[in-house]
Amino acid sequence: MTTAIELEDKIEEKIKSKIEEPGRFNVIFVNDNLTPMEFVSEVLVLIFRHTEETARDLTMVIHEKGSAIVGNYTFEVAEQKGVETTKLARENSFPLQVLVEKE
Repeated sequence: MTTAIELEDKIEEKIKSKIEEPGRFNVIFVNDNLTPMEFVSEVLVLIFRHTEETARDLTMVIHEKGSAIVGNYTFEVAEQKGVETTKLARENSFPLQVLVEKE
């Protein structure tokens, strides 16, 4: 027969095993030949809250290497920032591609 203490220990064990930290997701900008570097920098400051200097540096990495991680967030935040960026880019007729990938 299972005692109350043993039952309590089993319940606590199950609860602990089911609690997991939320995953982290990278937001990645992909270089293209039509989106101006100034626009990319502005988006990095406006939506991703980078400093102007960091935004310029990231923009150069995107330009030179073809893509760069511009932020790391929980899924919901990464997805929202990706949607905001894509919407702003399309409103300005730019094809900037934004990817959200699990870390």
